[in-house]
Amino acid sequence: MLRDVALLVSRYRFGTHSNVEIDPDDTPSLPLRDQRLFLHQLLVSDSPDKGLELLKTGGFIQAHWPELLSMQSVSHTKDHHPEGDVWEHVLAAFNYRKRNDPLLSFAILLHDLGKPVAGGTREKPYHNHSLHGAVLAEKFLRRLEFPAAFIDDVVFLVRHHMMPEALPRMPLYRIERLLTSPLFPTLLELYRACLLYTSDAADEEDSV
Repeated sequence: MLRDVALLVSRYRFGTHSNVEIDPDDTPSLPLRDQRLFLHQLLVSDSPDKGLELLKTGGFIQAHWPELLSMQSVSHTKDHHPEGDVWEHVLAAFNYRKRNDPLLSFAILLHDLGKPVAGGTREKPYHNHSLHGAVLAEKFLRRLEFPAAFIDDVVFLVRHHMMPEALPRMPLYRIERLLTSPLFPTLLELYRACLLYTSDAADEEDSV
């Protein structure tokens, strides 16, 4: 089945979506409990980007997690994200995790979910996307009936994922609660994974 192949390529780096035959009809509807378990297993694998791309190509994501596909509709500005659209950015960021932690992995998957609905200007094209993303991430995880405490933690990370960039410019009284949060180390890891990929992509482009 498509799900089994997606887990294989995610866990063992066994091939890629480009050399796997996909049956378009191999997307039977899954109960929510099975969706939760499957998504968790996928995201804590070594290479969830491969599995997610395979599931998108095979129609599974469209059938079960259509919220994620909205990220394909947004092309990143070249100055900040040379890698392409938001979906490609999210997949690539998984390769920069230091650990396959569930909370960090779900936050990476959902951190830019607000960009397709964010308004803005040419200078700030994704203004308040983290706030929009927090709302959409909560809806997505609640629809799949994840535990409330886990949802709260993921939403916190999505909502604040841009904050590390602004910390040096903010007064302590505004960031004290953030700095003392037990989630702060994971927040830094989320920011690091996204930033390192962006930096590497820009370096590669500059070298061409």
